[in-house]
Amino acid sequence: MKWRYPLSDIDLGKEEEQEVIRVLRSRWLSTGPETERFEKVFSEYLGGGYAIAVSNGTAALHLALASLGIKEGDEVIFPSLTFIATANAILYVGAKPVFADIASTEDLNISPEEIEKKITKKTKAIMVMHYGGYPCDMKAILGIAKRHGLYVIEDAAHAHGAEYQGKKCGLIGDTGCFSFFSNKNLVTGEGGMVVTRNKAWAEKVQRMRSHGMEALSWDKYRGHLSSYDIRGLGYNYRTTEIQSALGLVQLRKLDRNNRKRKRLVEIYRKELQEVEEISIPFSKFRGNSSYHLFPILLAPPIDRNKVMERLKDFGIQASVHYPPVHLFSLYRKRFGYKMGMLPKTEEVSRREMTLPLHPRMKQEDVKWIVKRVKIVVRES
Repeated sequence: MKWRYPLSDIDLGKEEEQEVIRVLRSRWLSTGPETERFEKVFSEYLGGGYAIAVSNGTAALHLALASLGIKEGDEVIFPSLTFIATANAILYVGAKPVFADIASTEDLNISPEEIEKKITKKTKAIMVMHYGGYPCDMKAILGIAKRHGLYVIEDAAHAHGAEYQGKKCGLIGDTGCFSFFSNKNLVTGEGGMVVTRNKAWAEKVQRMRSHGMEALSWDKYRGHLSSYDIRGLGYNYRTTEIQSALGLVQLRKLDRNNRKRKRLVEIYRKELQEVEEISIPFSKFRGNSSYHLFPILLAPPIDRNKVMERLKDFGIQASVHYPPVHLFSLYRKRFGYKMGMLPKTEEVSRREMTLPLHPRMKQEDVKWIVKRVKIVVRES
């Protein structure tokens, strides 16, 4: 069906079209000079470090874990309230995923206190996910990591441009991972980025993204080498010049579009604050979010599926972020995870509903959506 108000939409225009055409006419489409520019500008935007462009956000997570030497027998603590890619990447390196509960129904990010409870002698890393673009309590989490000698990996797929205490998300921990999927704040269709301040880890990621090769085809094309060596296992996780060209344009729009998102969220909160059947997470947040998602929590008696179906009648797309990963069949059967082990995550997952939020929306659109939400919720 054609949604009147889709959950997300992309701010694409003539600038992106022109850049894609320019790359096509260059006749070099795989990882090359455009990607090098994108990596440099992205790193500068974050405030330093090394940025390595890859094929998607999941590849970024996989390479981040692998570059830190996470392997079979190790454990990685992370939230269950996340997209499945966060968990699957841990399995890719043979490690055990260990789920920790969220902080509360107000703060849907991983709880530092719950992280500490899950640490064992096998724990090697903590992987945080900045839910909806709202940064985790990184001061507390970095403190835990330092005390126990653990790595911190940031899944920053929601957090393009978000800041924690003046630092851009992605470069706060040891390694950060971004996704540029079509519903993200910075869009290239597919694509991702690994960022780190550690040169050795960055070099590992660069090699692993292209089969473990010491250099790329672009280097051979420029006449910088005629052969290459393979010293370790790698993958085909390269990005394309088209994606990088789109990324450069989208990055120039990012802060402006995040400000648009913020204004829309402020209207949502104002219009919904008196609705008894709805509570709004992160309402006390005072930092710099990327405002990737607008989640609400429906009162327990309300049938969320009926609400979503009724909103569909108005052309409003709603979604759930997320079904808890620890209750997916793969993780239940393989690791014995079960209902009741993460009560706050499970409660939020039952009640959460995400409403449309993207930079192409106007303030009047939010008010129109809110009116229909009020009608539907009060009917339920």
